[in-house]
Amino acid sequence: MPGSPRKKTIAAGPKKPSAPRAKKVKTEPSELDRLQAIIVTSLEDDKAENVVAMDLAGKAMFCDRMVIATGLADRQISAMAQHLSEKLKEAGLKRVQIEGAGGSDWVLIDAGDIVVHLFKPDARTLYALEKMWGQDLDEAV
Repeated sequence: MPGSPRKKTIAAGPKKPSAPRAKKVKTEPSELDRLQAIIVTSLEDDKAENVVAMDLAGKAMFCDRMVIATGLADRQISAMAQHLSEKLKEAGLKRVQIEGAGGSDWVLIDAGDIVVHLFKPDARTLYALEKMWGQDLDEAV
């Protein structure tokens, strides 16, 4: 077909609409309770300290639940993250993402509708996520 690229584009007609993006499927509350129980049990089995679970439904767009725990050493935190990832995959979660597991003060585990934060004690005090997302947020609204 002779002609410039512009003429070829016009002759081809409008682009076909691409397939719609898959919408994130919200997990049922009972399923969230089951996954949260697996997470908390796994962390407690690995000797995590001060495990706190918070319900963020309606407060945050990125998750419905948040679990925060403290580990005393890099090795303990890395092991907790690895064990938790394995248990969540066994429970049926296909994609569990871990950030910071290579030895840092803060490891984040994204399990879809539940986000898990593993901190060293100093980092947990510094970031104070419980204060940021806790009951004080309800009172401010």
